[in-house]
Amino acid sequence: MFEQDQLLAPLAPLAPLAPAPRKMLIRGATIISMDGKVGNLPRGDILIADGVIAAIGQNLQADDAEVIDAAQMIAIPGMVDTHRHSWEGQLRRINPNAATLEDYCNATHFLFAKYYRPRDIYVGNLLTALGCIDAGITTVIDNSHNSRTGAHADAAVEALLDAGIRAVHASGAPVSGEWDKAHWPGNLARLQEKYFSDPDRLVTLAMMAQLEPEQWAVARQLGIPIVTEFFGGGMAAELESLHRQGLLGSDNIFNHCTCLPDSGWRILREAGVRVNVCPRSDAHYGIEDGMNAWQAAYQHGIRPGLSVDNETSYSGDMFMEMRVAFYLQRVMGQRQGHRHAPAPTDAFRLLEAATIDGAAVAGLEQRIGSLAPGKQADLVLIRTGDLNVYPVNNAIGTVVHAAERSNIDTVIIGGRVRKRGGIVLGVDQARLRAAIDESCGHLFSAAGYQPDLFAQSFAPIHHA
Repeated sequence: MFEQDQLLAPLAPLAPLAPAPRKMLIRGATIISMDGKVGNLPRGDILIADGVIAAIGQNLQADDAEVIDAAQMIAIPGMVDTHRHSWEGQLRRINPNAATLEDYCNATHFLFAKYYRPRDIYVGNLLTALGCIDAGITTVIDNSHNSRTGAHADAAVEALLDAGIRAVHASGAPVSGEWDKAHWPGNLARLQEKYFSDPDRLVTLAMMAQLEPEQWAVARQLGIPIVTEFFGGGMAAELESLHRQGLLGSDNIFNHCTCLPDSGWRILREAGVRVNVCPRSDAHYGIEDGMNAWQAAYQHGIRPGLSVDNETSYSGDMFMEMRVAFYLQRVMGQRQGHRHAPAPTDAFRLLEAATIDGAAVAGLEQRIGSLAPGKQADLVLIRTGDLNVYPVNNAIGTVVHAAERSNIDTVIIGGRVRKRGGIVLGVDQARLRAAIDESCGHLFSAAGYQPDLFAQSFAPIHHA
């Protein structure tokens, strides 16, 4: 619980996380491992010991293990959202028809963000993290560009820890309004010392910053990744100089990468920059040409992750990102003369983007992203008997093209069960809703916003 804001304490929306069982046996699942050596099993078992996958096979024995009967389920690795502004959780769908980035900013940076208290950051991050778990997303890169004070940053981290999600917390400076500039970027060293001394902790630290080498130097002194909102059409000209100075590397994570010319892609590949793309966000807000960069990245030898970006206009699940990416890629394939006209993709490639490729973007591919002995036990069990998915004539097609949050029976993170029987564990729903409602009430009142359940647009707010 976030200790510096005692007003939140009585709400207590979460019970303490239960310890992971020493051994767990998932029996009889259809296994999509995303690992070339393990392969896929029509029916198999997964043995977990001390939070790590110990074995995958058929008829595994472990007399002292807790058993999960997964005979009518598909097991996949936990999905990875490689770019989410988690602090905006309580602003879900407040601006559903936003057509531009400025429209998005009107409802976030230029308005509500300025009035966030530490407790509001906690509530937003907690709601987002629990929503991710509910949707089978076991890892999120938290792009926290509203770190107004050290207390705000603490609240963001503690919400992720309390939720029990695996996360990379990228602390970042606010975009508008008054904030404590004295704590940035030095606050990162304080955060690292306070929260991130244990290398086995589920949450790790990163910096969120634009093309600012002086800020990047601070992150590199701390040995943490650097997350950047990168729009290729408008920012590509800066890449050559950065690359020539040796300032781009595998510790860089670039979001979006829309409209990047071939020369820019070559620089990113040579430097080892990690890339994530935003199928819905780029189209929804008309970012540059509105087309996500998934296909362009692949054609230049880069395997991008997928990201939701935010929930202020649409839902927070990875199933929709896979589907939008799939169909927009098919549309490009029908366009004669399109510079990135591809051969049609397949469902497996999109599932890779949502799992193992996303893990690589997070720098965690050695620990998560596939089901294999020695990896952390981050996995999802999807029911196959539900009306919307039965019969399962193709397991991969079912996951990518048909499954949804309601079909997720079980979510396990680091060997700890966080969702079981379709319910996220340890959440007091009434108290969680009370915390969300109080936060929304404060933010709406402070900003002078009058809620309208049927609004077609979000009134522009002047920058301040």
